[in-house]
Amino acid sequence: MFRRLVLATLAAVGLAAAPAARAQDSLTVFAAASLTDALRALGQDWAARGNPAPRFSFAASSALARQIEQGAPADLFMSADEPWMDYVQQRNLVVNATRVSPIGNALVLVSAKGDARDVALARGTDLAALLGPNGRIATGDPAHVPVGRYAQAALTWMGQWDAIGPRLARADNVRAALLLVERGEAPFGIVYATDAAASQGVRVAGTFPAESHTPVTYPFALMRRAEANAQARAFLAFLTGPEARPTWERFGFRMAQ
Repeated sequence: MFRRLVLATLAAVGLAAAPAARAQDSLTVFAAASLTDALRALGQDWAARGNPAPRFSFAASSALARQIEQGAPADLFMSADEPWMDYVQQRNLVVNATRVSPIGNALVLVSAKGDARDVALARGTDLAALLGPNGRIATGDPAHVPVGRYAQAALTWMGQWDAIGPRLARADNVRAALLLVERGEAPFGIVYATDAAASQGVRVAGTFPAESHTPVTYPFALMRRAEANAQARAFLAFLTGPEARPTWERFGFRMAQ
């Protein structure tokens, strides 16, 4: 009920502000790397409607959150997990009433395109045996990258963290982890389903059960520095409204209920 109220409020504000928004300069969006392809498409759609094209900065949610904390000029922040949005919100940098988590994702195990092995990801699955003596699993660094945190939770649930943790290839963001698998530098990677779908160089070997980790959700929010920015409010309303839904789904994201 609360989420529906937030979305309705955003939509109403966005529609009312649209004429003024078009007169403003472009806005700056800080977004998790896994949102790259979908947001670029949505940004083009937004610009095609007569609005200034958004400027995007894509990186790990942790890096973006710390940049915002240090004064980076973000108007909107879109994180790949709730804790990094919490981090920014706890520092009074978010317009609290605008925070919403409209989309989700799945966590998958990927291998290089030529590796046809399917892996049943369940409690007790011996991933270390699949890696061989020197293989590693690429994913985001669990110390600060959301996909790595989800990966650690899933591996712990499987009973594999003690064996696999020391053998992670720890990347700065999910796209960097994906690249390690594409290049053959790691036989497996743990990434989001949407990133796997966007790659021509990997295949999904298995999907982690939903109960193995907290839900992969993406909180969006307006930054306090942009509270009076009608363009930012209108774009947020667009991204969380019905017009953006087909694009999110085309890129493999799950819509929140």
